[in-house]
Amino acid sequence: MNKTAAILFKSMPPHPQDEFYMQQALALAAATTALASPNPQVGCVLVYNGEVIGEGAHLYEHRDHAEIVALKDAAARSHSIAGATAYVTLEPCSHHGRTGPCADALITAKVARVVVATHDPNPQVSGRGIAKLRAAGIDVTIGICEQPARDLIEAFAHFIRHRTPFVTLKAALSVDGKLAPPPAHRFPNQPFWLTGPAAREEVQQLRHDADAILTGIGTVLADDPALTDRTKLPRRRPLLRVILDTHLRMPLNSQLVRGVESDLLILCGTTASTTRIAALEAAGVEVETIPDHAGHLSLRVALATLAERNILSLLLECGSHLNGAFLAQHLVDKAILFYAETELGNSAIPFAQGIPSPFLFEQSLRRITRTSFGPLERQDACVTGYLRDPWAIR
Repeated sequence: MNKTAAILFKSMPPHPQDEFYMQQALALAAATTALASPNPQVGCVLVYNGEVIGEGAHLYEHRDHAEIVALKDAAARSHSIAGATAYVTLEPCSHHGRTGPCADALITAKVARVVVATHDPNPQVSGRGIAKLRAAGIDVTIGICEQPARDLIEAFAHFIRHRTPFVTLKAALSVDGKLAPPPAHRFPNQPFWLTGPAAREEVQQLRHDADAILTGIGTVLADDPALTDRTKLPRRRPLLRVILDTHLRMPLNSQLVRGVESDLLILCGTTASTTRIAALEAAGVEVETIPDHAGHLSLRVALATLAERNILSLLLECGSHLNGAFLAQHLVDKAILFYAETELGNSAIPFAQGIPSPFLFEQSLRRITRTSFGPLERQDACVTGYLRDPWAIR
């Protein structure tokens, strides 16, 4: 960091109550899951003499950023804003986009102090909002609850820096690290549940958090999944269900095709039958052709295709082949592994082709957290970790 940047990011000393109010701002931001994308989730709390006088969060459809919502809330309460402290989970913007600069709005409102959890992840504008506030004589404190604020917008941070979706690989595994029983031991077109209801409910929350979910045609043919967000929580845009299907083997009577009220995108290869494309499109499915080689679609082009649609976060729920391919090409940013107590044996399907064991794979993860789901007598373990820092500039 150069001398100018060091001065720019030098934070004023925190106050004892800063974390308390920032936690409130984070809660407001967290409540906008699936309602802010492709913008970041941001919350703001205005405090005057120990009293919350205004609060707000950003909802994409409502346009106003969190700071503006909070300022309007304070005005609706007929409370003077001059001299207040603003707690914001993300650095106030300094540029014109869909709305005007929030830094200017805070300056105009004559707030005395701004507490920021984390700076803007966009390297082109990072620090400018803070610099504008300080130039106006406003005290700025940075870094209160920084990591939770960063975690909340990790997909946005990754996308704004790399223009590709933040990819999370989710897998449900047996206690011996297997993905599913061998095909001979399964019923066709039926899912095989390893984990219990509580873990599966958590997976639904992961789907709700994501802009899109992706799997391969092999999983579709084996399980006939619906791949829907069943949380019943509101979302701004439907969960985009993405299927990699080089030769367009997607059955027209599958749950995915029959459930086209949820967005469905099939990515196929250049040799896919035009007749099959027409049949699927007639059923309401969107089909897009991308490059393929030796029967395998280009995963990087698939991700670029999703980026063009403003898909910031992508959840992988794939079989062994695609898990291995995404990992081998270093396209996974985060992994969430659920472990059931069931043992499947050596002949079962592995977690990922090319990876001998998920337990060895875990050694490559950073910032690992461990938790469990379900009652004590039937708990499923969960390991979450990062392969790449979403905030890093690569």
